[in-house]
Amino acid sequence: MMRAQRGVALITVLLVVAVVTVVCSGLIARQQLAIRSSANQLHVRQAWHYALGGETLAQAVLRRDLLQGNPRAPVDHLGEAWAQPLAPFNLDEGGELQVRIVDPSGRFNLNSLVRKGQANEAAVAQFRRLLRSLQIDKPYAERLVDWLDIDQEPSGGFGAEDNQYLLVQPAYRAANRALSDVSELRLLLEMTEADYLRLLPYVSALPADATLNVNTAGALVLASLADGLPLATAEGLVAARGRQGYADVASFVAQLPGLKVQGQGLAVGSQYFEVISDVSVGDRRQALRSTLQRSSDGRVYVLARDLGQGAVPPAPVEEVEP
Repeated sequence: MMRAQRGVALITVLLVVAVVTVVCSGLIARQQLAIRSSANQLHVRQAWHYALGGETLAQAVLRRDLLQGNPRAPVDHLGEAWAQPLAPFNLDEGGELQVRIVDPSGRFNLNSLVRKGQANEAAVAQFRRLLRSLQIDKPYAERLVDWLDIDQEPSGGFGAEDNQYLLVQPAYRAANRALSDVSELRLLLEMTEADYLRLLPYVSALPADATLNVNTAGALVLASLADGLPLATAEGLVAARGRQGYADVASFVAQLPGLKVQGQGLAVGSQYFEVISDVSVGDRRQALRSTLQRSSDGRVYVLARDLGQGAVPPAPVEEVEP
């Protein structure tokens, strides 16, 4: 009888030890998960604030660049300090911050297709030339005009308004407002991923009255300024601006005698800039893309922030003759 009682007591002790072990293992696992979660949240917050620091640094660089020149008539070109990649900054825990400033004013502004509610025919023609240069044969110019204007009348025979977008699955409507981001192009009727990626390095989504900076624009964008402007000539325009850029629009237009290139809509300076802050902290990586506006008084305003894109701007595809 005594041996039986001892056996029951031993089994009870073993069961208690097993239960305690399981409970302790669960507590330890939860504690480890909580510690890892806290570390991840800390890295997220650190990466965010480091990225904001990169944005603040870019604002200071752009402000200094303006004050060193003529604030009322700035000349911005790719030989200036803001356009050069900054050396990476070493952070805690082996982290790194990389800051880069690019000029979206050197790309074709999609929002310029419509001004004051009406199609801007000069910009529409330029966008068509750019599409042809990229060997894109879809009527995206007409469809983008309809996406931007406020009416429901299709542009020509290739436009698209609500009556066509409501037929796709899932159905949606035309925005009838300016683009907030270039990625909205993916919503245009029949816009393919291949066409979007091919177009992406050459376009921007700025206010409709933003000018094209001929000192930072690539050859393909410059070639779209006029009919009969070969890519080779546009490459010569890029080479002719040198490291100092064109001093004024008249100097640029003078390089194209016989071609109908108007100075309206062109500039040699920029108001808008894009800052890419790429941060790595621990096992966390964060890319912040900020759109800035620099006014003539030296103030630099943050217009938008985007955490949903990669840190490296899209590289131009191989350029082809129009």
